[in-house]
Amino acid sequence: MRPILTDRQGPVRILTLNRPEVRNALSRELRGALAEALAEAADDEATRAVVLTGAGDAFCAGLDLRELESTVDASAEADRADSRAFADLLLQLATLPKPVVAAVNGPAVAGGAGLVTACDVAVMAEGARIGYTEARIGFVAALVSVFLLRQVGEKHARDLLLGARLVGAAEAASMGLVNEICADGAALDAAVERARRLAANAPSSLAMTKALLASVPSLSLEDGLRHAVEVNALARQTDDLREGVRAFLEKREPRWRA
Repeated sequence: MRPILTDRQGPVRILTLNRPEVRNALSRELRGALAEALAEAADDEATRAVVLTGAGDAFCAGLDLRELESTVDASAEADRADSRAFADLLLQLATLPKPVVAAVNGPAVAGGAGLVTACDVAVMAEGARIGYTEARIGFVAALVSVFLLRQVGEKHARDLLLGARLVGAAEAASMGLVNEICADGAALDAAVERARRLAANAPSSLAMTKALLASVPSLSLEDGLRHAVEVNALARQTDDLREGVRAFLEKREPRWRA
């Protein structure tokens, strides 16, 4: 059985975590397959946006605990390498030059919640739950905390990380963890619709905006503005801006180049 299923709806590529028998737990094989699938999506000119979801009734249960147990006696170097691989996967999601929408169809727990947090936008089914539960088993949500703090602020992050509790869709939305709540069973369709709307925008604008969002929070006000000036100037030189302005003035839809 393939660990990642790939489908397409127009400009939207759908990637499905496919280990439903273990609630899509993130084995090394699954993580590697997801990294490959994301790289393929980044290189595919016909793909303008990506949706990430889970097979069955769960989004993702987090790291595969049987694999994690096998690393208890591993060397520090091996532990660091495995941690680095997951960090690279989260960074790949966050910096993919195309929008990534999470379709949270069911529980998103620990590393699974981390995947959601690394996506640009998240749609969550009303009955789903999300939580950073690592402290329950003596682990630390170290990698995920980097993304979580940026999104929800310190007080909410402390509550979620120290409390290690699962929260429902309404509370997740109030914290800023997810953008939209939908009916159970409708998360994928709602996420694809959002992805289609994102995909209608200029590809170069989307890529530059994602890069900007990844870098600006770590800069001072002055450095952030200096960096923004360079991005602004670069955007003015793109074919997408020329086409976008022309299409607006001619009252037609823009025709973006791949």
